[in-house]
Amino acid sequence: MTLDIDKLRRETPGVENRIHFNNAGAALIPLPVYDAVKDHLDLELAIGGYESQARAEAAFERTYDAIAELINCDRSEIALVENATVGWQMAFYGLSFKPGDRILTAEAEYATNVIDYLQIAKRTGVKIDFVPSDNSGQMDVNALEKMIDDRVKLISATHIPTNGGLINPAAEIGAVARRHGIPYLLDACQAVGQIPVDVETIGCDMLSVTGRKYLRGPRGTGFLYVRKGFMDKLEPPFLDMHGAEWTSVDGYEMRADARRFENWEFNVAAVIGLGAAVDYLLALGIEETSARLCALAATAREKLSALPKITVQDIGEKKGGIVTFEHEDMPADAVKAALAGKNINVSITSLSSTRFDLEKRGIDEMIRASFHYYNTEEEIDRLIEVLREL
Repeated sequence: MTLDIDKLRRETPGVENRIHFNNAGAALIPLPVYDAVKDHLDLELAIGGYESQARAEAAFERTYDAIAELINCDRSEIALVENATVGWQMAFYGLSFKPGDRILTAEAEYATNVIDYLQIAKRTGVKIDFVPSDNSGQMDVNALEKMIDDRVKLISATHIPTNGGLINPAAEIGAVARRHGIPYLLDACQAVGQIPVDVETIGCDMLSVTGRKYLRGPRGTGFLYVRKGFMDKLEPPFLDMHGAEWTSVDGYEMRADARRFENWEFNVAAVIGLGAAVDYLLALGIEETSARLCALAATAREKLSALPKITVQDIGEKKGGIVTFEHEDMPADAVKAALAGKNINVSITSLSSTRFDLEKRGIDEMIRASFHYYNTEEEIDRLIEVLREL
């Protein structure tokens, strides 16, 4: 399928007034997603929250099916949550650790995940070990294999880190985890919607995703995947009457499916919007959209590298749609402000987000430009033009 970029841009009103290169923060939502959310809010306005949810049950439930189709799993393995962090934490804090256990993770691991490792280490005495990166900058799978022993109780990695184009070898990591029978938690916050993600191919037991980034869904949406065969090895860190049933005065029974990780209250309009966003992507084809956005990022890297005062800092054997760079004479916040003054959206990634990786590379902060399939080569040329004039 050939993408009709003109049509896609007509369905993305945000591109009319700004060049949006902050898709790894929050992508611009398309009109079908906006309409899905607005239509449900209009229904809530007219007949009430519970009544409108009952009327929209088919659209709500479609979100589970759409996500399952996108990542190749069963709908019973999906829990809808507020964001990727909530999903990740529901999985991570559902695991049991004891003193001497080990967690293996990547050098480019995201700050929130590492903070949670540190907290659980403080509580239980678990040890956190960072797997070295190979010469390309991705997790070294051979090093991972050599670090395995009977104390390793979790392999946890970020598929596409926040601080650059790196795509970690998720399936190769999964092969190691499966071979040794070790639980595998994958933070796919930046990955799903940016590149094809198949949980069967990857072999992860748990995977967390947000809706607002490359899926182009509403903010405040996300999901957690938990493999059916792994479900009963997790105890959700908290339960309510949605995730479990009060079966006797002193007893309860958890749901059999991943909805045990949900709670009662939903932003129903946003969930329906998430489903609309996933359906929008499915109709376009993830292979096609991923190829385009990765190609745009590759073009940007090449053109940025040709600028005399710009240093591109992306690492990894395989690179996606995120491009990070530094300006020789200007701090990142000044570059961001200058670009914003020309109606170009970028963001900043800093030491506090991926401390282990950036300390190793001697970097404090970088400008991050993240591309989506609705961006254009002409927008990249405008970015280059503005940076050349700084």
